[in-house]
Amino acid sequence: MRRLIVAALLMLVLQPWLAETLRAFCGFYVSKADTAIFNRASQVVLVRDRDRTVLTMANDFKGAPTEFAVVIPVPTFIRREQIHVADKALIDHLDGYSAPRLVEYFDENPCQRYDRFTQLAAAAGVRKMREADAVDQRARSLGVSIEAKYTVGEYDILILSAKESNGLETWLTENGYRIPAGASGVLGSYIRQNLRFFVARVNLKEQSRLGFTYLRPLQVAYESPKFMLPIRLGTVNANGPQELFIYALTRTGRVETTNYRTVRLPTGMELPAYIKDDFPRFYRAMFDQQVRRQDMRVVFLEYAWDMGWCDPCAADPLSIRELRELGVFWVDDTELTPAGRSRPVPPSAKAENVFVTRLHVRYDGAHFPEDLVFQETGDRENFQGRYVLRHPWTGADTCSAADEYRRALPTRLDEETRTLSSITGWKVEDIRKRAGFAAPAPQDAAWWRRIWQ
Repeated sequence: MRRLIVAALLMLVLQPWLAETLRAFCGFYVSKADTAIFNRASQVVLVRDRDRTVLTMANDFKGAPTEFAVVIPVPTFIRREQIHVADKALIDHLDGYSAPRLVEYFDENPCQRYDRFTQLAAAAGVRKMREADAVDQRARSLGVSIEAKYTVGEYDILILSAKESNGLETWLTENGYRIPAGASGVLGSYIRQNLRFFVARVNLKEQSRLGFTYLRPLQVAYESPKFMLPIRLGTVNANGPQELFIYALTRTGRVETTNYRTVRLPTGMELPAYIKDDFPRFYRAMFDQQVRRQDMRVVFLEYAWDMGWCDPCAADPLSIRELRELGVFWVDDTELTPAGRSRPVPPSAKAENVFVTRLHVRYDGAHFPEDLVFQETGDRENFQGRYVLRHPWTGADTCSAADEYRRALPTRLDEETRTLSSITGWKVEDIRKRAGFAAPAPQDAAWWRRIWQ
């Protein structure tokens, strides 16, 4: 028997700076919090323009391929030409590019004037559709229509519609899909919305022929005014809350949810320098704390920025070719030569007019009783989850500015400690112990010697 994996809709890199720029640039990216820091995390890429959507799903399934199956509500009929198998490396690249990041700065000598400046670094297309149909008499007797059967890469795919949930549940069970208790009610709500069901399982023969030992992401393209992500099926048999990362690529601007609040992740704060070696633990604790404060009822914004440049870059922006493979159909992967002929763009060519939104949601059935509904906005304001380390200046120069700097520094370091405590829930005393100092008095000369040694 195949185990049904009921999914929602699942699923130190620097630009090569010039030497003179490195001398002038006082901060740089040192670490990122990508999805790898979570044991289980599903990822979805949503490319959206008007009513067109290209959806790429990477699931976190761990187990034998024979145990994998997925049932996904979709708003319209899906043809063979609208289904592709994507490269997981594309999602990994997008994840790394948009991940919350840690940035490191070193305080300059306050006795010297300096100028600080920041240097900015700068799908498969849907083919023409064709029809295919297959009828299963048993399915029809249960009110289930098998509208299409496809084999795409290593997946066998069915497009189903149903008249009522009991018939669909019976058909799935008879065909080797284990249906968790409570699924019938959720399936019925999707049927009442006239949604179809995208059902995929692994074709072992094709997987062996193709030579893949892991399950690649599935990609589906369709047209519908509904801009949504069904997540409720994923809560039916879930073992606790689930992590979902959504990467939305649009022409217009930031994407947000309309039926849940979209909240910006805390960002921009200065933290104790020891976090450099403990960033994954910090990020998990910080996100846990924000989820608790919001009663696990919001969607968090982690990144919103135009593709092609970043400050600082946690990874290179995706190339035009990579974006096309994810389904960003409005970017051009050809260019004109001086002679007026068309040629492919270089692999490193960067895209314009692609806005990236990264959303992170922790959800379960009790706190997220509805599917996620989205809207595109015209907001192109930049936002990133960005956390700052500022290493103190430790020089011996003497001047009035240095005296003032030394007087103010203990207060700043204490504020960093309290900020870290506030956003993670960690105890101030534990943070001071990890940082290697006790609460200082502003004029404590012995304390100065301890942190500078």
